[in-house]
Amino acid sequence: MQVQATVAERDKDQPKWWERSVPNMVDIHSTQEFLSALGQAGDRLVIVEFYGTWCASCRALFPKLCRTAEDHPEILFLKVNFDENKPMCKSMNVKVLPYFHFYRGSEGQLESFSCSLAKFQKLKDAIALHNTARCSIGPAKGVGDLTLEPSSASKDKPSESASS
Repeated sequence: MQVQATVAERDKDQPKWWERSVPNMVDIHSTQEFLSALGQAGDRLVIVEFYGTWCASCRALFPKLCRTAEDHPEILFLKVNFDENKPMCKSMNVKVLPYFHFYRGSEGQLESFSCSLAKFQKLKDAIALHNTARCSIGPAKGVGDLTLEPSSASKDKPSESASS
């Protein structure tokens, strides 16, 4: 009996599923908080999840969303509880849950869509598409990534390759 009582006590202390969070995941409780968070994000990619605490699809998707947030600390994730923010959600055309909006600084809203656990690849694809460095002509190369062709280094210009 004591073990069952202890387990029951532990369950009360556990956060509800939607209260679990990671450092780059922020709960939004008002339109003002939402606008402020977007403004402070600068040029970071921001993913907004609209969810309902009663929504089975939201609950099923949430653990994977948390892992995605942990894997992408450079992205800001905002969580908006539909029931707490109905006027804001309705003005943003959120009609099904879970629903996602993607934003980036001066570019504003990039994309919005509904996504369930079965279609989670859609969210991953959108992250791959939008989570790129700005003003880039490709991935940055460190000196260690550069290699000289042996023939050009030894035959063409040995003095330049030795100095660089």
